[in-house]
Amino acid sequence: MEDEVLFEVKQGWGIITLNRPKAFNALTWNMCRLMLARLKEWATDDSVRAILIKGAGEKAFCAGGDIRWLYEESKTDPQGAADFFRTEYNLNSLIHHYPKPYIALLHGVIMGGGVGVSISASARIVSDNVTWAMPETGIGMVPDVGGSYFLPRLGGGLGLYLALTGHRLNGPDSVYTGIATHHVPYTRFEELETALVGLGAEALAQSTIDDCIAAFDAPEDIALKESRPQIDQQFGAADGVRGIVDSLEKEGGGFAEKALQSLKRMSPIALELTFEELRRGAEMTFDECLVMEFAIVRKIMEGPDFHEGVRAQIIDKDRNPKWSPDSLAAVTGDLVAPYFADLGDSRLLIDHGLQR
Repeated sequence: MEDEVLFEVKQGWGIITLNRPKAFNALTWNMCRLMLARLKEWATDDSVRAILIKGAGEKAFCAGGDIRWLYEESKTDPQGAADFFRTEYNLNSLIHHYPKPYIALLHGVIMGGGVGVSISASARIVSDNVTWAMPETGIGMVPDVGGSYFLPRLGGGLGLYLALTGHRLNGPDSVYTGIATHHVPYTRFEELETALVGLGAEALAQSTIDDCIAAFDAPEDIALKESRPQIDQQFGAADGVRGIVDSLEKEGGGFAEKALQSLKRMSPIALELTFEELRRGAEMTFDECLVMEFAIVRKIMEGPDFHEGVRAQIIDKDRNPKWSPDSLAAVTGDLVAPYFADLGDSRLLIDHGLQR
């Protein structure tokens, strides 16, 4: 069997390749452990001047975490399943604080865990075949891997819109939002990587790397611009998910109807949890957000909506989840509050030892 993640040092670059192409490079617990250990090692290795992360195959950089494994594990051992997130979130934090240039080559599907290992990169290069999304509310989850930190910082109502509806971005839209920094045609990715490696170890400063990438940058038309005023109007000053739904119903029209259709497919409690985590995350540090997210997902692993969402979307694929509660009106503050409770000795500890 091939290794799930490949590591190589080449002309000053530490190169990471996510290597589960048949599984859309979905992250396993073992992959997270391996990357965490190697990135800690490379952080103090003078022969490694910069990091490049990419995904094997043509379909995906990384479609998320290993949801099937989490589904099975959490049904019998929720706490054990949550320990996957302990490792993953420490990896996310390490990348956020990394002391060397960290470059992400992003193609195909990028969701969930794939966002987590790329969103803090110092350059985030998306291809023309990208589908970027945080669709967690559709499986009874919340945007995590630092989503409560970076989404509310996108400005206006954009982050909340992406988090609640799971709206999918293409390459140019990803750059427009600030989620990506550059757009390069996928047919030029190999050429770009060759150029980056060809800079040589002594030239691997962020400025020279940025100059190299800029030579390949190919801006294109941005579809999301047309919807941005409505996104900001409907999601930018919202005081709750029910308020958003009421406003969209009054507004009517194509954008509102499409957004409503998306929201009505999602887990009601996941929507309310997502709204609250982004509200709180706007005032938190990255690591504080990860600690909060861990408390939320630790309880989510107990079910029922995560189990039902994965069953409907991934296991049985009937696309007909039976949420509990089954409406936003039934999601009370008493139901939401326990997800944000301090876990005490069971809380997430960030222990990779690096600070930017």
